Amino acid sequence: MTAAAAEPSRAARLLSALLYGGCSLLLVLLNKALLTAYGFPSPVFLGIGQMATTIMILYVAKLNKIIHFPDFDKRIPVKLFPLPLLYIGNHLSGLWSTSKLSLPMFTVLRKFTIPLTLLLETVILRKQHSLDIVVSVFAIVFGAIVAAGSDLAFNLEGYIFVFLNDIFTAANGVYTKQKMDPKELGKYGVLFYNACFMVIPTFLISVSTGDLQQAIEFHEWKNILFILQFLLSCLLGFLLMFATVLCSHYNSALTTAVVGAIKNSVFHSPALLGWQEPAWASSGPVCQLWGLVLVSTCSSLGPLW
Repeated sequence: MTAAAAEPSRAARLLSALLYGGCSLLLVLLNKALLTAYGFPSPVFLGIGQMATTIMILYVAKLNKIIHFPDFDKRIPVKLFPLPLLYIGNHLSGLWSTSKLSLPMFTVLRKFTIPLTLLLETVILRKQHSLDIVVSVFAIVFGAIVAAGSDLAFNLEGYIFVFLNDIFTAANGVYTKQKMDPKELGKYGVLFYNACFMVIPTFLISVSTGDLQQAIEFHEWKNILFILQFLLSCLLGFLLMFATVLCSHYNSALTTAVVGAIKNSVFHSPALLGWQEPAWASSGPVCQLWGLVLVSTCSSLGPLW
């Protein structure tokens, strides 16, 4: 097979990015309905449901020879490392940072995931980026710095946690791309074994924090509509994990990070959330959005100049 034949088409790259963005948007809306409209008190239990769904679907597909990934052996944990640790670090630092910062400022500072992803792709994957992508990433960084400068409620602890969250997220995306090599685990193996290794620690967290008990005692389990939405969230959770891996496989970890940031910009716009900011700071989100669109376009469709 030639290098040209192995290169994904523009359509595959664009469609995988759109699938990831669409699944992410739908899951946010559905989870918001479950956790707020119904008042479901156990987000960790919901995450366990999504992991369990991923494990079952992939295992059944493997048994029926629809997909293929390596059988378990003692080398699998070594091949998967450090993805489970990065996932835990990403999850915990995300929870701590959101508790210390306002949602708009958290969203702004999360944009630093993008330049960190670009840096790690260069160092770990030896990937070379075009000039237009580098310029666009600098625009995102500039916009984030300008917007952060308007934060009057400066919280050093919150800033430290959110930057740790950025590092874990970027590293997770880049190592996921690396582990998807067919000579390693492949995209289905990464999905399956990462879910397997994470479901037990997540279950223990759910038990120790009382999350599981709250889920068991929840009063809406006899509501058919709630059950259907819960199951749909579990299915969408699997589809989002699959779409994330697919987007990283056909594009790059950078494109996946950018598409996620565009989704966050839509949902957490300062204007929508009533975040009052000085006029000079409003240029920050504009620069970020311009940079996000350019990076996403260049990554999926090729350089603009």
